[in-house]
Order: sequence, then structure tokens, then C-alpha cells
Amino acid sequence: MPPDAASAATSGAPAPDVRRVGRDDAAAVTELIGRCHQAARDCGPLTWDLGPTARWLSQQDMYAYLTDDGFAAYHWADHNETLFVERIHGASPETVRALWSVIASHATMADTIRVRIPPADPFWWLTHERDAALTKRSMWMLRVVDAPAAIAARGFPAAVSLSVPLVISDHTRPGNSGRWELAVVDGSGILVPNGRGFLAAAPPALQLGARGLAALYAGTPVAALRLAGLASGGSPDTDAALDAAFVATAFMVDDF
Repeated sequence: MPPDAASAATSGAPAPDVRRVGRDDAAAVTELIGRCHQAARDCGPLTWDLGPTARWLSQQDMYAYLTDDGFAAYHWADHNETLFVERIHGASPETVRALWSVIASHATMADTIRVRIPPADPFWWLTHERDAALTKRSMWMLRVVDAPAAIAARGFPAAVSLSVPLVISDHTRPGNSGRWELAVVDGSGILVPNGRGFLAAAPPALQLGARGLAALYAGTPVAALRLAGLASGGSPDTDAALDAAFVATAFMVDDF
């Protein structure tokens, strides 16, 4: 990414106060990152405990900055030719621009700026030109270990309401296997056993294996699962309802 990629039009609001932080600010940084993820309705991000966060912030070559609703951390790499932005979060337009201005101020020193950002990060809409490029995308693995607990812990769109029968086959986790009824209402979901089978008037059950269940959980459309051979049964109406309930772009900006 060129060092001038963060150039953007400024708003009329005053710029936020930006202060440098260290290991003693681990609690404030952890809380702020979680708050930004929640405000953006991010799916799947990893947040650290205080110990690892404090050790990360105490690294000698780490530059970390905090505002009331934003955070950025970066260091030099490749013999000080590349500025590597490990984290940048902002919950307001003013903060996003202020933090990217800190990064862009290194334009005369850095040949390249590399940054880890979410797929829908506002950065892509801040540049005047198409100056940035996606250079790496790592695929993570997901495994649903306890299907009812995973559904109960997951958030769902508040506007979606559904009741869909599922048949799950999971040879490694037999507790996931069987006939289930998935219900979603008011942003919450439950998965309850349906030992009595499905009524003739009910829609046909969508059949999933462990891989299909994990992919659906992470937001993969049912049509894609069908084409990959990971889902069968069901109906067009229940497919559309499940897509609306599980819609998400799951991601992490961590590497380990």
C-alpha cells in the first residue's frame, strides 16, 4: 500500500485527541478494541486477555496510539523500509481519519505501508484513487464442537425470525448429530432436539454434515453449500431464511 493511500477529505468535526500508550494501558486498549468490534457488528474477531495485550504494547519497537473511540498500533519492518500496521480501529469518521493521518505522516520515510484490516474496513472508501491492493488473505479453520451452545452464543439479525428443521450428521461429535429445530427470534437463536421427527406439514429438513454446519455458521450461503455437496434437502424458502439469519463475513485480523 503506498504511504499516501490514507488521503481523504476532512470533515467539519474537530479532530480527536490522540495519545501514545504502553503496557499500562492494556485494559483501556482491550476495552476499546472490543467496543469497536461491537459497534461495527464484526463477526469472529479475536480479542486478547490483558497479559498478552500488555506484553504486545510493551515491545520496544511498537508505536501505539489511543483516542476515546479508536486505536492504532504499528512498527517498522523490512529493515525500516516498511511500516506494518498491526491494528487500526475507529468508531467515528473523525477518529478513523485522525488515525490514518498518523499512519500517512510517515509517507516520506516508508516505501510501503502494510496493514491488517477487515474485509469491509472503511479504509477502502477513504482513498481518492485505487492506491491500495490486497496482497494476502489467509483462510482460517472453524469447527462447531457443541452445536446447541454455538447457536446460543451466536448473534443473529434482529429483524430475522425463523423456525427451520435440520438434520446434522457429525461422526466425530455424536452429540451434534440428530434431528433439530433451529429457531431464531429477536437476535437470538436456539437449537433444540426434535426427537419426534418432523410433521408432514413442516418444511423438509436441511441436511448438513460437520463441514456444512461450520460453513453455514460462518455465513456461507446455502446455495454454495449445495454446490459443494455439503448440504441437501430443505427448500428454497428455508434456504433464503437461513441465508438471512446467518449472513456474516467472518474474519480475524490476527496472525499466529
